[in-house]
Amino acid sequence: MEDSQIHQVMAVLAEECRQWQTPSVTVVAEQYRSPFHVLVSCLISLRTKDAVTASASARLFSRASSVQEMVLLSPEEIAELIYPAGFYRTKARQILAICERLLAEYGGTVPNTVEELVRLNGVGRKTANLVVTLGYGKAGICVDVHVHRITNRWGYLASRTPEQTEQVLRQKLPTEYWLQINDLLVCYGQNRCFPVTPACSECRLAGWCSRVGVTKSR
Repeated sequence: MEDSQIHQVMAVLAEECRQWQTPSVTVVAEQYRSPFHVLVSCLISLRTKDAVTASASARLFSRASSVQEMVLLSPEEIAELIYPAGFYRTKARQILAICERLLAEYGGTVPNTVEELVRLNGVGRKTANLVVTLGYGKAGICVDVHVHRITNRWGYLASRTPEQTEQVLRQKLPTEYWLQINDLLVCYGQNRCFPVTPACSECRLAGWCSRVGVTKSR
């Protein structure tokens, strides 16, 4: 894919993704408009299906909708509320520990920079960027496995890790697409550009895609 083609690619992606559900963390962000809710739902979402993330987040936020309310719950209570999210007991302990630290060190406010957020135990760059972009509306690029895989599959870049992908995208992706690329590629990756045997015959991006690493498709 040529760098100049990214504008056409992003336009097609936006059109295609209208037919599918919005990622659950984005739904949470739109519903609550709160960095705290984005942070917690991101933690729940790791290795968890979107439908489970959405319902688990809703149950938890119905009981605790702020840092101050969350620290009043026990790890067992949080775990019960977010079950059956993957690793729900571990996530419950992480959520509580993070909220306790936010209260002790940040006055109950979620930090608004990636650098501060990744200092919190269990918060990686993906989660931090989602909080910064969806929670605070600041410029940033969230790179999850879908973004990493698909941009490399296109041949738009060549990187080994999501962290490297983020840095390359910060250099070459037009800033107008920074906030939306994660949502669009998560959606596209879940519904068409699958990790194994992607649906290339149905893909409107096929003419721009180099299909790097694709050995079998449908």
